[in-house]
Amino acid sequence: MESNGASHKLIFEKEGVYLHTNAKRSNQDTTIPGFIRIVERGGEPALEWSPLEEERGSAPSVFYTKKDGDGGEEETNFDPGYEPDWAVISTVKREREHPPVKETGQWGSFSLPLSELYSLRRARFSLGRNFLVITSRGGHPFPPLHFHRGGTMELLRALQRYIILAPSPMDARLFLVYPHDSGALSQSFDELHLFDEGGSDLVSRFIQDPYATTFGGFSKVTNFFRGALRPQDSPHHPRSPQDSHGPLSADEEPGFELITCGAELGPRPEVMRGEPLDKWDEFLDPEGRVKDPQKIKEIIFRGGITPLLRKEVWKFLLGFYPWNSTAKEREDIVRVKTDEYFRMKVQWKSVSEEQEMRNSLLRGYRSLIERDVSRTDRHNTFFSGNDNPGLTLLHDVLMTYCMYNFDLGYVQGMSDLLSPILFVTQNEVESFWCLTGFMELVHQNFEESQEAMKQQLLQLSILLKALDPELCDYLDSQDSGSLCFCFRWLLIWFKREFSFEDILILWEVLWTRLPCPNFHLLIACSILESQRGELIGSDHDFNTILKHINELTMKLDLQSMLCGAEAIYLQLTRCKELPVKVQEVLGLCPPASSNEDSPDSEPSETQPLIGQSEAGAAAATAQPGNSCETKRPPPSYP
Repeated sequence: MESNGASHKLIFEKEGVYLHTNAKRSNQDTTIPGFIRIVERGGEPALEWSPLEEERGSAPSVFYTKKDGDGGEEETNFDPGYEPDWAVISTVKREREHPPVKETGQWGSFSLPLSELYSLRRARFSLGRNFLVITSRGGHPFPPLHFHRGGTMELLRALQRYIILAPSPMDARLFLVYPHDSGALSQSFDELHLFDEGGSDLVSRFIQDPYATTFGGFSKVTNFFRGALRPQDSPHHPRSPQDSHGPLSADEEPGFELITCGAELGPRPEVMRGEPLDKWDEFLDPEGRVKDPQKIKEIIFRGGITPLLRKEVWKFLLGFYPWNSTAKEREDIVRVKTDEYFRMKVQWKSVSEEQEMRNSLLRGYRSLIERDVSRTDRHNTFFSGNDNPGLTLLHDVLMTYCMYNFDLGYVQGMSDLLSPILFVTQNEVESFWCLTGFMELVHQNFEESQEAMKQQLLQLSILLKALDPELCDYLDSQDSGSLCFCFRWLLIWFKREFSFEDILILWEVLWTRLPCPNFHLLIACSILESQRGELIGSDHDFNTILKHINELTMKLDLQSMLCGAEAIYLQLTRCKELPVKVQEVLGLCPPASSNEDSPDSEPSETQPLIGQSEAGAAAATAQPGNSCETKRPPPSYP
């Protein structure tokens, strides 16, 4: 938007931008509502913020300070990677003026010429999104601005009219500011002579629109940013406060990271489903060993398993039987596992009422299990009715799992994982050991810290941003960018989104771990993309988006979602410029190492991605050179 006035021109304006203060030591937390604007004054563009009160002629002034580590004098700067310690609000009335930078750290409003803007950075406030921290060239960070109604991407796009925003190689949440007319960027690129024919197009695209251009697949460009564009190497770009503490690792939170593929994504291929696995004996050798487990997994991934074979094949998929075991060895396994199961069952069955009254943990587990069992899949004939033996088995297996893994115990949702297994095996012992195999894959979902769930939501956001940045921007503008409405999908692997029969097919497909460990995230992407027409352009807000997603239950076509997810995988893996973070989520390269000891930091090279086995992570880490773009394996299925 543009507005001509006698002394200034309004280029951009956004209401509902709150100046966020947090005085942690004094337990004070204050937010001031206001406007963010880009204004040209005398031909010079500036970024301005003013509170709503100032529009009415009066404004509070914000004082922010931070003590140094020795308790010395107060400083005005802080590390935006941490929640700052800010002081109190003063109600002193101020004259309305727009100094370039408030050196005293006191302001009611602020106006910063874009020529004085050094960086924009997303601050880390738990999982909060839409926070921006602005830092001037003098090294002074302004208090974070929270865009309550979204619009951070709109602001950044408007800023690109005047400046270049270059991602910092040291911190994915940090964007450094360079003027369009300096020639520093293009000159530095020209001097490197790193690019083959067509490389200049990449640079041109970056200078014109850095948000649509990804450098994930270009190691040379990454190295270039680590050196040539590092701000402390240039006298024109003073070292920022966040750089003074050493290198900062990339954050898992996608934020404004350049992970969109844009035009670099090729066409999405058409995918067809196959026939289910309907033969078994022909895959066994004379001693009963499975001759080609990989072939069986590929058939299952393409079409699932016929109902008559599920009881046997699921025990291999879930680790009850090793793939290379003989028929005789499997008989021994059943005998040993049966004895072990009933020893654990006796432990809780033998606890007297008096003992249980003194064991609040066991008592709590039993209460949760009894409540959940009474409402799990009661529409299924195997669990319907009152005195149904299926309900008793469901209860007993879950109680025994508490003895098997007492640290985790029982968490709501586990009954949803067990009921299809119990329905297929119709055997107490086999269902228990198949459940333990399933829980090996998803146990982190149920841990109290919920760090695994947060990471999966972040990984899902990375994938969706690469596939459909427009949908991501829309969700972000409606305070739904965290994708928290997908929580239930990922927690229990879509158990309540599809019919009972569809879940049997979906889970056996996912248990193959093909074509990648995080295929369940691609299914989530497929579902979200199927709903983009309903979401984008609608008047949905956070609550109605959540309501719409919840109402998809039993309305989704599984085969379409599976075809869509596989097509997405093929489209991404065929992209020559696939961003590194997307490759990490797909298991195409090991995650980057991180020195940041934080729940939100990326997993280290020895820590597997969510849903990736330790063996798979170790194999990926062992790749020579640890290079994502050169070591990407081809899909391991037809």
